[in-house]
Amino acid sequence: MTKLRRFYSVPYYIWLLLFVIAPVLLIIYQSFFDMNGNFSFVNYETYFGSGKYLTMTLNSVWYAFLITGFTLLISYPAAYFLTKLQHKDLWLLLIILPTWINLLLKAYAFIGIFGVHGGINNFLSLFGIGPAQILFTDFSFLVVATYIELPFMILPIFNALEEINPSLVFASRDLGANNFETFRRVILPLSMNGVKSGVQAVFIPSLSLFMLTRLIGGNRVITLGTAIEQHFLVTQNWGMGSTIGVILIIAMFIVMSLTGEKRKGGVKK
Repeated sequence: MTKLRRFYSVPYYIWLLLFVIAPVLLIIYQSFFDMNGNFSFVNYETYFGSGKYLTMTLNSVWYAFLITGFTLLISYPAAYFLTKLQHKDLWLLLIILPTWINLLLKAYAFIGIFGVHGGINNFLSLFGIGPAQILFTDFSFLVVATYIELPFMILPIFNALEEINPSLVFASRDLGANNFETFRRVILPLSMNGVKSGVQAVFIPSLSLFMLTRLIGGNRVITLGTAIEQHFLVTQNWGMGSTIGVILIIAMFIVMSLTGEKRKGGVKK
């Protein structure tokens, strides 16, 4: 049986080696070469010695934090009430359905909504409010990014809430706890694994957004993802782009370690 399991695991390890480990090692290797192909630490010296890149890193972390926070504020109540509805699988499907649409198409749809002659400004004109510049602002960028990331936060929280044993909730109420105390002491702690998974699924991709920063943010929002795109496609400085990619990989592991489930050796009394 053990040999059979090892045989079936071979495709998984091959996929892991070719599409996860090898690209990461290639990025790390490329980060130690300058534009002339010489082995050097100049890329890391430039990154850590430049206020521009450090500011860009702080901006990326800040915007990722905001997107994750707004997404969590919307997703947890939505997932909680979703568990109380009839035909919850149908409602969940409707929430996940937008993820089947190409990201570029959704971005262009929001350009039409937020544009000067878009749907929002046309609606405001009914009340005598002149056209406002909504597109190419931090507000529009955060709204669109939050909308796109919502399903990835709702789904793990919904699954965590669904796995809670209803008898624990009934026991809490039998012991005299009201709805708020039951939520704070029973439901919320038991659903934290779903929250952590959702934070990982949203925060890490939000660090490297670049398409939305161009189409929705109008390059007013500069992130590390934008810098990587510029170095690979415009300046052709692959070494510097790889260096920023290494920084993002390190940030990914930091976020995963902070939001990962802690294993305790002892038995909690």
